Amino acid sequence: MRFHPEGKYWIAGSLAIGLIGGALWLLWGGPLWVGVGLCLAWLVWMALVLNFFRYPLRTSPADPSFFYAPCDGRVVSIHRTFEPRYFHTEMRQVSIFMSPLDVHVNWAPAAGQVVFLHHTPGLYKVAWHPKSSLLNEQTFVALTSEGGPGYAFRQIAGFLARRIRTYLSVGQRVQPGQEVGFIKFGSRVDVLLPLSAEVLVQPGMRVRGAVTPIARW
Repeated sequence: MRFHPEGKYWIAGSLAIGLIGGALWLLWGGPLWVGVGLCLAWLVWMALVLNFFRYPLRTSPADPSFFYAPCDGRVVSIHRTFEPRYFHTEMRQVSIFMSPLDVHVNWAPAAGQVVFLHHTPGLYKVAWHPKSSLLNEQTFVALTSEGGPGYAFRQIAGFLARRIRTYLSVGQRVQPGQEVGFIKFGSRVDVLLPLSAEVLVQPGMRVRGAVTPIARW
């Protein structure tokens, strides 16, 4: 299993805490049940950290007529909304919630060129809250493509997620399934599609980033 570079300090720190804690317990002694309890707690924590930062290798099918899920998670909302930052028009929004147990890598839903990128500080409401798209800390990215529709996506911080990483810059070209970012500890990604796109998912569905088609144009 591979682990994402974003987790190197968390993994190293968790290992160090376990080793130091074990050494101190052996050095100074103590009731066996205390040592066993602390060891079990550390093993559970370590398993959660390793699970969170797992880094699956994925390749999107090379079909330019599809938009693919930008992340692992559950579709929580599909609705029409006005996009005021770049396209200034009505678009179809597909929102995907990532729980702390999901892979938190973000992938490009389709090919395109980054034409606008903006980070907005904000609140940290739970990521499935309807107003998290408006109020929470987020990074907005708009892309256009030759021969295809423009689209955008938002990386949104959640109640636990306080760190958004975006590996893009204006002018950069991306391919479907290319890694574009990472959000730590529970979060959400909104994909904003042209109204002409045919949405292929429904609220409640589980999707896999860079694998599950969410719309077709």
